Amino acid sequence: MDETTKRLRVPPQMGYYADKHNIFHLLQNMVSSLVIDQPEDPISYMINLLQRDSVDIPKIIVLGPPAVGKHTVAKKLSTELGAIHVSIESLLKDPSALSAQAHQYTLKEQELSAELVVKLIQQRLDTVDCFNKGWVLEGIPQTRLQALSLQQIGILPEHVVMLEAPDDVLLERSQGKLVDPISGDVYHRTYILPAEDNVTQRLEKGQSRSEKQQSAELHHYRCEVTGLSSAYEHVLKIINSDQPHTDVYQQVLAFVRTRHRPRTPRVLLLGPPGSGKSHQARLLSETYKMVDVCCGHLLRSVAAEGSPLSEKIKPYLDHETPVPDSLVLQVLEERLSQLDCSCRGWILHGFPSDLQQAKSLRESQHQPNRVFLLELTDDVCLERLTLRATDPVSGERFHALTRPAPTAEVQDRLKTRKEDSTNTVTHKRRQYKRNIADIQTIFPGAVCIDANQDPHSVFEALESRLMTD
Repeated sequence: MDETTKRLRVPPQMGYYADKHNIFHLLQNMVSSLVIDQPEDPISYMINLLQRDSVDIPKIIVLGPPAVGKHTVAKKLSTELGAIHVSIESLLKDPSALSAQAHQYTLKEQELSAELVVKLIQQRLDTVDCFNKGWVLEGIPQTRLQALSLQQIGILPEHVVMLEAPDDVLLERSQGKLVDPISGDVYHRTYILPAEDNVTQRLEKGQSRSEKQQSAELHHYRCEVTGLSSAYEHVLKIINSDQPHTDVYQQVLAFVRTRHRPRTPRVLLLGPPGSGKSHQARLLSETYKMVDVCCGHLLRSVAAEGSPLSEKIKPYLDHETPVPDSLVLQVLEERLSQLDCSCRGWILHGFPSDLQQAKSLRESQHQPNRVFLLELTDDVCLERLTLRATDPVSGERFHALTRPAPTAEVQDRLKTRKEDSTNTVTHKRRQYKRNIADIQTIFPGAVCIDANQDPHSVFEALESRLMTD
């Protein structure tokens, strides 16, 4: 293969720059908008996209059964985010022939067809204010068919909030509904009241449906909720609405402020001995095809190669003394620059272990874009490490509490490693505590994960934070 036909290799720095400045997210938005809208003048269209105040225009759907608080949450969100609040009621008030047609259905108490609902939503979201400011859809789509129809025409929310509450709570709320005749805001005599006395004084009793009507609407929602959930499962968060309204709204707001961005994962796992870094790294690697880079294993692997670099590393490993940072960084640089790490991403653990190593990693061309800190109490740390032992025959590792030896014969031949003795574990734990505070100053955005939980719960916590800002 000559020089002119060699495959171009994109340097890792390009990926880091694109991640830092959200280039991948910007390109994804622009390409999807082009494919969906198919403008006659694509160049002007893209310039217009880039000139918007923000790339992150809100695209939110708030769903839930009757009386769960959708209207209040959607209205507060639209006000706080500067987005357009869209509901069935607002769509029917639009001065258009399509809205007039839909209004005739409501006068006859007929259900709007899915096709008509979708056309109404598309007409509204295509307007300039929704295009520039974003939108919050309240209570729509109402069925899976409507949801799929919206997806087919390119109306794709970035966040879907599904509020939930027990049926008896919803029926009680429906009977206590209060409405501000001026603003149209909805309150409840026990659940939520306005902060201002003058607003409280002018509240009027809201139109409440009969218990039979309420039960019928609730039943209809329950029939559709599974289909709606599956249609939006990748951008969905279910929130329990049977709690103080302020708490509900803060959970909703925190969720819609997260951003799901395409990125090559570069994950750094920190944590004390026994916190499960190796186990979680393996799970993440298997699930997301990232390269599992354990610094200790990597050094031993390089030392066995017989290369000039291995000759420098091997004496330190043979004498069980720390390998100098300069050599460790050289090994990491070579490994993280390889094509599999650049394309698939990586998860690094076992490094850094002190402030200087953390500074060196941050200043290298391989900065992590996700840092997780597994937190573990002293008691659990000692229990996990000092009660484990290895079978010298099979090489399997057992634990006195969580995975005891299968037979008395295996139990009798188990060996405890020197590094798992109580004194060694306690010493390593103290070393870790001295250094971790300094390391956190280098990576202030590190997400803390409770590692006292079972491994599956820890993995779920890592997974939920892997691709969001």
